[in-house]
Amino acid sequence: MKPYRVLLYYYYTPIADPEAYREEQHRLCLELNLLGRIIVAPEGLNGTVSGLPADCDAYMAAVRADSRFAGIEFKVDTHDGHAFQKLHVRVKPEIVHSDLPVNPLERTGTYLEPDEFKAMKDDPNVVLVDMRSNYEHSVGKFSGAVTFDMENLRELPDHVGEIAHLKDKKIITYCTGGIKCEKASAYLLSQGFENVYQLHGGIIKYGLEAEGEGFDGQCYVFDNRLAVDVNHVNPTVISTCFRCGTTTSRMVNCASPACNNHVPLCETCGDTHAGTCADECKQDPLLRPYDGTGYYSKKSVGYTPEQGYKSRQRSQLEA
Repeated sequence: MKPYRVLLYYYYTPIADPEAYREEQHRLCLELNLLGRIIVAPEGLNGTVSGLPADCDAYMAAVRADSRFAGIEFKVDTHDGHAFQKLHVRVKPEIVHSDLPVNPLERTGTYLEPDEFKAMKDDPNVVLVDMRSNYEHSVGKFSGAVTFDMENLRELPDHVGEIAHLKDKKIITYCTGGIKCEKASAYLLSQGFENVYQLHGGIIKYGLEAEGEGFDGQCYVFDNRLAVDVNHVNPTVISTCFRCGTTTSRMVNCASPACNNHVPLCETCGDTHAGTCADECKQDPLLRPYDGTGYYSKKSVGYTPEQGYKSRQRSQLEA
């Protein structure tokens, strides 16, 4: 068993004072030595953090002890160490930026638990629709799923016409952890789609609870793992090296900070091209040293989670 845990979670619920709850979340993570990214918004909470098992258990218990989050679900994975190098807790207008005119608390697609999804996904009257960005589904997706060439969920209205002819089908949306589908499925309903479902808990929960059967490739994640295996039944690799075209599941961020593209890059090309996705990127004067992982955190001198917390407090007092 790997010694660290990685928690992925979200919950839509009204938060009257997001800044006060942001403060509470930040202090809690400091006390429990957790690292990661958390977003607090008037509409709810979204986060992914890593830490030791006892600290993660204490965090989950503390969040659930708040009646507003009693129904929250945590996807719990394991890792060799922290999946993050820093702690960021921020207030934003939305817990997943979409600009879609919908409220998941009022209307959203019907939840399908992993076993229900597994039983339905191959039905000829069912269409799976991937609601993630193009660089995410390039490294892994459900077999036969519809994908969109979009950079983020804000672009969904530009692509919904691509599936307009499928309104008589059962539409099942999916994403990494389920959060995008809450709004994406709601938007499809608002556009006249009637039989709209969503994979509850997303790809990650499906892999943890139903062994990921039918998911081709790897699942892109937003931490220093970059991509993880979810299919433990019939795994495949579908991504090809951005440089040479050979089959590879290695996902990297381009070593050029001016580029920072998320692309598959085989080990040989990673070494040969210093972790860059194009020759011009190798000329970047700020090129980051490639260490074989293809993950780079923003550097800040003397950073500690406690310093980040104190710095925010000082800026608020000075405002």
